[in-house]
Amino acid sequence: MLSRLLKEHHAKQNERKELQERRRREAIAAATCLTEALVDHLNVGVAQAYVNQRKLDHEVKTLQVQAGQFSKQTAQWISMVEGFNQALKICSGRWPSYSDEIGDVENWARSIEVDMRTIATALEYVHKGQLTSASS
Repeated sequence: MLSRLLKEHHAKQNERKELQERRRREAIAAATCLTEALVDHLNVGVAQAYVNQRKLDHEVKTLQVQAGQFSKQTAQWISMVEGFNQALKICSGRWPSYSDEIGDVENWARSIEVDMRTIATALEYVHKGQLTSASS
């Protein structure tokens, strides 16, 4: 009877050990699955962050190039405006006095106007002369 009890006790102990070992393996497998799922979830976030960072880097480079081009264009505009301002110097207490460049254009226009008036007067004179000679 004592040996039978001892055998039953060992059998129950072996069952408990097997049950405990099976549960330990299941716990390890579940922990492994959980760890893999967490790592996969984190990797997706990290991968998305990496993609976003690459996009941002590209946008920053593009923006830097565009800012440089805008700066050059702005400098050219400023230079043009300063040149125009130099061409339109204003004398104090008088009407605007134009620089040589604008004055040259103004003189050229006046010269053309005088020439055109001279031509118009000559044509009128010739026309009137033809009318008087035709009527005589």
